Amino acid sequence: MKAVSCVHGTLDVVDLPDPRPADRQLVLHVLRCGICGSDLHAKDHADELTEVMAEGGYHDFVRSDTPVVMGHEFCGVVAERGRKVGKEFKPGTPVVAFPLLRAHGGVHLTGLSPKAPGAFAEQVVAEAAMTFAVPNGLDPGTAALTEPMAVALHAVNRSEITRKDVAIVVGCGPVGLAVICHLKARGVQTIVASDFSPGRRALASRCGAHVVVDPAAGSPYEAVPANRRGMTALPELYELGMGAMEKLRRVPGWSHVYRVADRLGGTAPKRPVVFECVGVPGMIDGIVGAAPLASRVVVVGVCMGDDKLRPAMAIGKEIDLRFVFGYTPLEFRDTLHMLADGKLDASALVTGTVGLDGVAAAFDALGDPEAHAKILIDPSSAAVTP
Repeated sequence: MKAVSCVHGTLDVVDLPDPRPADRQLVLHVLRCGICGSDLHAKDHADELTEVMAEGGYHDFVRSDTPVVMGHEFCGVVAERGRKVGKEFKPGTPVVAFPLLRAHGGVHLTGLSPKAPGAFAEQVVAEAAMTFAVPNGLDPGTAALTEPMAVALHAVNRSEITRKDVAIVVGCGPVGLAVICHLKARGVQTIVASDFSPGRRALASRCGAHVVVDPAAGSPYEAVPANRRGMTALPELYELGMGAMEKLRRVPGWSHVYRVADRLGGTAPKRPVVFECVGVPGMIDGIVGAAPLASRVVVVGVCMGDDKLRPAMAIGKEIDLRFVFGYTPLEFRDTLHMLADGKLDASALVTGTVGLDGVAAAFDALGDPEAHAKILIDPSSAAVTP
């Protein structure tokens, strides 16, 4: 089969043996595969990622000096079944799959390990237990978005955001756009999106952002409607607390009133839920410094390098930091069905498609935020430019 191999930061189309399924596995003909930001990082910064993953106990991540077939956002049709695979996966069944694979005595990250080749190829192997039939005749291009949209669903779920909360999305690349799509689907009433790129801000509006901000010209926190804007300076909090107590102490049994108000959420300052979707050094600390008091910051962007944080600032403002990664099998399944049922619209994300011969050009094109957001690979296509 034809596949795109990456080694020493170079992408080449190569011939590889057709894969065979082990017990409880499937071989899929790839219909579409998305190029992820993780793929872009792995191409040029594989060894940095490898060191981090090794510290976490995983020693088989992609390495710069070892050929790897990337691609973990894929949709395909069942081509061959291994033994002990259920009848629901008949040949020709369109499916998506969770990118984990049993191979070489362990479980590996499909497309991000040389031991689990990914879907920048004509065929890919998937675990039947982690594979889901595509419902409602959903087109393969949209079905291939299941994986990145599941990442965003997990982030939104971990944020515990409600419809009445203010959401601020910092960074409108594919991850930020996917988060905005889910916030819209959840009915969040105020979504503010921030990005330097005019093209990305336009996509954010299409995805459901109510307000878009160029951070070079203004603050996303100040763009929140005045009646929903939180406090950004500690003296405001001190004055609020002092003023409230001066009034409460005039009331007999004031502590009981305070306790009831506290249970009902009336004593907490207004605060947004901020999604950091950039992943470059300095972003987290910058958000901690600029966000309103008591903000909940959900870190979705993956920073490749070392970063710094001023704990005293985060402590003084009581910032809630939550780091998120991946998704659960249920979130993966639910995302697929939300896309198929029309409850989640991710159509704005896909901006181009290429064949295997165009993968290197697609990686280059994704370096320009004005040109593309998400590019899909169609192994049957002859397109060499997205």
